[in-house]
Amino acid sequence: MDFQQGLITTIHEYGLAKDPVSQLNKELLKRPTSILIPCLFDEFSRPALKLIRSTLKELRNLNQLVIALSASNKEDVAKARDFFKEMPYPVHVQWTNSPAVIELLKDQEKNGLDLLGVPGKGWAVWQGVGVATKSSEVVALFDADIRTFNSNYPARMLGPLLEKSNGISYVKAFYSRLSLETNALQGRATRLFVGPLLSSLEQLIGNAPFLQYLQSFRYPLAGEFAFTTDLAMNLRIPCDWGLEIGLLSEVYKNVRISRIAQVDLGIFDHKHKEIGSKPNEGLQKMSTEILSSVLRGLMEHEARTLTSSQLANLEVLYRRAGEDRVKQFSLDSSVNQLPYSRHKEELAVHTFGKLLRPAINKFLESPVKQQLPCWARVLDCEIKLQDDLEKAGSS
Repeated sequence: MDFQQGLITTIHEYGLAKDPVSQLNKELLKRPTSILIPCLFDEFSRPALKLIRSTLKELRNLNQLVIALSASNKEDVAKARDFFKEMPYPVHVQWTNSPAVIELLKDQEKNGLDLLGVPGKGWAVWQGVGVATKSSEVVALFDADIRTFNSNYPARMLGPLLEKSNGISYVKAFYSRLSLETNALQGRATRLFVGPLLSSLEQLIGNAPFLQYLQSFRYPLAGEFAFTTDLAMNLRIPCDWGLEIGLLSEVYKNVRISRIAQVDLGIFDHKHKEIGSKPNEGLQKMSTEILSSVLRGLMEHEARTLTSSQLANLEVLYRRAGEDRVKQFSLDSSVNQLPYSRHKEELAVHTFGKLLRPAINKFLESPVKQQLPCWARVLDCEIKLQDDLEKAGSS
């Protein structure tokens, strides 16, 4: 790996660190820390979550593990709690869609709060943050389907935050997405959609600071991140596939860029999404919602929107940028002896390109999107809601 720095402080993986578990266990004594894992009950039958459990079991000084679980019934929740019963620290399984949680959150309509977000990762993250920040100063989030999880992941994600003198409030992961079975490049939404999109927008509207910020992240769609409680309490949480970009937009609003870092986690693999045969399926749906999140960020931070003539330009620029990226990834794969289909990758670019016009027109018709309110605002209305939510999620 290189050693270059840019707008966002980058922590590289040089492969020289020794015994990350021992080091992390020492550093965890500095600040009470929680790890948050949002997941569906289906993940308990797959090997990835078992790997994550065995790795996290090596930690000794973690304040709490919070599992934000979507499950169909109490029996599944009981199985999930049993799954983590031998961890050497407290584990709270938050049943995110339990009847008690639904009733509690619906009751907050009396305060003008809409807390019944669309079921999914964003809603689970919002609940998990509410529980985890009760007793921790630092919270790290990992998905439940990471097939390459190892002790370096929590050690490297948490390291910058546990030493207060570093002055870091937010850490974002980046990595090399490779298939464990074939070694082929994955991460098409990042490589073939977000990367070319941001590059094209920059050509179109210039060096807008928000665009430069997004492009400084090596993997802006990474679902693994960590933050201090004071920041977490002030983030609005999106409820769609724009979660990661939306959170980056919230971080941009709330902290100086000097307080942000990105960390290389090395080789990384988790479940892969298909492109989908329709715009409302698979990566097509995901990319549409990501595009809306990018455009909303441009409105919020730059007061920029796209005209009809710019939209035509964007379609052309994106196609060109996407095809150029495919050529680059083809060479990268060839030299590294990775399997690569240039034809299939270009087909993906063309599919993504066809989404731009209808997705942007739909966004401009209704640019305001539901976001779950930040916890600081919620607690201003209902000071005991964190306690009540934790209790409801335990029932």
